[in-house]
Amino acid sequence: MTKITLLDGGMGQELIRRSGEAPTPLWSTQVMIDHPGMVAAVHADYRAAGATVQTTNTYAIHRDRLEGTGLEDRFADLIAAALTEAQGSGRIAGSIGPLIASYRPDIHPAHDIAVPAYAEVAALIAPRVDLFLCETVASVAHARAVLAATLPLGKPVWLSVTLDDEDGSRLRSGEPVADVLEAAQGASALLANCSAPEAMAAAMAAFAKGDLPFGAYANGFTQITKDFLKSKPTVDALSARRDLRPDAYAHFALGWIEQGATIVGGCCEVGPAHIARLAQAIVDAGHEVI
Repeated sequence: MTKITLLDGGMGQELIRRSGEAPTPLWSTQVMIDHPGMVAAVHADYRAAGATVQTTNTYAIHRDRLEGTGLEDRFADLIAAALTEAQGSGRIAGSIGPLIASYRPDIHPAHDIAVPAYAEVAALIAPRVDLFLCETVASVAHARAVLAATLPLGKPVWLSVTLDDEDGSRLRSGEPVADVLEAAQGASALLANCSAPEAMAAAMAAFAKGDLPFGAYANGFTQITKDFLKSKPTVDALSARRDLRPDAYAHFALGWIEQGATIVGGCCEVGPAHIARLAQAIVDAGHEVI
């Protein structure tokens, strides 16, 4: 029997679905202003589904993402709101998403710019989270920057990379996933997220050669292609898969567990029903959810 940590699923897509409003470059941030309590309701549904880790809705709250939105002066308030809505049972993972845009290692800021930007977010969320979850890390340089910003604060840091959907042995930068193993020194876990479920097996094989706990939480998009390259993309440019029902997703995740993964969950388009089915599948396979 293996002890498996069960993460929650995607937040942004759930909020878009529940609000009935079109996504914007702010993704899930605007929802906290327009619909207070909706984020807390999503967290509650994931807890009810069996998730033991709640991921804060802070992924897209960066000063650069707020530029030109009229919300620049609400940076700290938005982070505080997301932290409040995440409070509940289980561990709280403080999400830190990429600067500028997701899946764009080519425009990620230089190290001396990125580190203080990430550090500002980390310092604000640190008092109210159990660990940092540095998500959708698309390059080795991104990994080094976000770890330099978070490790000094003394909390566990889970580093989560995003993969080339067509070749899970590579990051979206094109660099081998194996290169992250050295860059991840000091992290407490190594994960892969926001990539196709089919891409995860290759990354799990690479992670297994290291000495960190590892895992995956995939998305349910048809594919994040190399054409999806806008500075501030919105998810309406992507479409959800029709073949990734809860049973299918659980099958993928059990495969990662067979490869040695001990942390699994879901990302965009993976909702509470997927997490509930995954929780049951983990138990049915003879493992324990912790």
